[in-house]
Amino acid sequence: MTLRVLFLWVLCASLPLAVSAGDLPTPEQGPVLRIQGSNTIGAALGPALVEGLMREQGLLKVHREARDTANELRVVGETVQGRRVVVDIAAHGSSTGFTALRTATTDLAASSRPIKDSERRVLQSLGDLKQPGAEQVIAIDGLAIILHPQNPLNQLDTEQLAQIFSGEASTWEAVGGRGGPIHLYARDDHSGTHDTFNELVLAGRGKTLSRTAKRFESSEQLSDAVSLDPQGIGVIGLPYVRQAKAVAIADGQSQAMLPLDRLIATEDYPLSRRLFFYLPPTGNNPWAHALVAFAQGRQGQAIVAANGFVAQTVQAMAVTPNALMPEGYQALSRHAQRLSVNFRFEEGSATLDNKARQDLSRVLDYIRQQDKTHRQVTLVGFGDAKSDPARADLLSKLRAMAVRRELVKSGVVLREVRGFGAEMPVAANSADEGRIRNRRVEVWVY
Repeated sequence: MTLRVLFLWVLCASLPLAVSAGDLPTPEQGPVLRIQGSNTIGAALGPALVEGLMREQGLLKVHREARDTANELRVVGETVQGRRVVVDIAAHGSSTGFTALRTATTDLAASSRPIKDSERRVLQSLGDLKQPGAEQVIAIDGLAIILHPQNPLNQLDTEQLAQIFSGEASTWEAVGGRGGPIHLYARDDHSGTHDTFNELVLAGRGKTLSRTAKRFESSEQLSDAVSLDPQGIGVIGLPYVRQAKAVAIADGQSQAMLPLDRLIATEDYPLSRRLFFYLPPTGNNPWAHALVAFAQGRQGQAIVAANGFVAQTVQAMAVTPNALMPEGYQALSRHAQRLSVNFRFEEGSATLDNKARQDLSRVLDYIRQQDKTHRQVTLVGFGDAKSDPARADLLSKLRAMAVRRELVKSGVVLREVRGFGAEMPVAANSADEGRIRNRRVEVWVY
């Protein structure tokens, strides 16, 4: 079985029937699909993906209709026979999507964070929501730390962010800036944006969000409030920076990075995150299955990019060598280009995670399309720091070998497999999340 066939099989493993353009049923009453969850997804990206699917299905007069409740809308199309086709979208936060799955009031959960173990246990009657067919990464996003456009501060590290958002650092002067008291802005407790920031920045340091923070259900409203407050700071999904100013972020020994597309695509940016659709394995709604497949395809990923998120389309990127890189890595960057994907692994193992399994198909397609199947691909592994540097070097190369095995199965002859151990960290090694991010494999092409 080739990787591409395997990918399609995994993607559609739980489909009750094959679906293609024009094949989806259009019942006379009720919505054909209900989506609940993340405001980051539901505000614009989710509706845009639904519109794309409807047009692919040949529906006419596709448009959005506002609902009476804030952050809810309908996407409506019309069949050739004049029948209305409706998809309902409610965007009240990632946790509400999993609650709606439990109460059978949604067909698909949209989430801007991975499902929690507690949610997974509660929903186990629906099947394992962590299996490859159920957990679908549809886009990559970066949490942007935003300031008033005139704030002179250009860089912060995650330790400073924890101090700021917990209230320990209450003035700009305390973090090397100026402007007096700091005003905090954050999403509400239902938000995946808040959950992600809490996990990446606050919780691992034993801190919680300050009660003085102004909370918002709407990403747009939060961003606009910060852009009008000279003392304000907020955390928001990348497409919602709007008129505010984003600052560069460092984590541990990593270089400070702005939330740029190329750094978010590889998930090197410290506050990058994945956006998900969760599709219950026991679900039998063909529209839900079709939307997931559409979102993963080229048209869907083009819509992802058009809505300000980072698509998972594989591209080659030039990397400028610098003195902070190991000599061997500098040499590689002078002669080859890095692909816009990192392979990462399930916690505590050399097993590729769900996104990596999806990315294998995309990388293989790129290698074949660019005619680079014979000795034009190098894999570079990295890991987290160990007490024995030699062990870190070995583990980093073993992870690269795990990717090599999958590519070799489909006929790719690699040029080289290298391991750089714990060098060039992209995150602090002091917490599990950081160590997982540092355990990565890069793909380079000549």
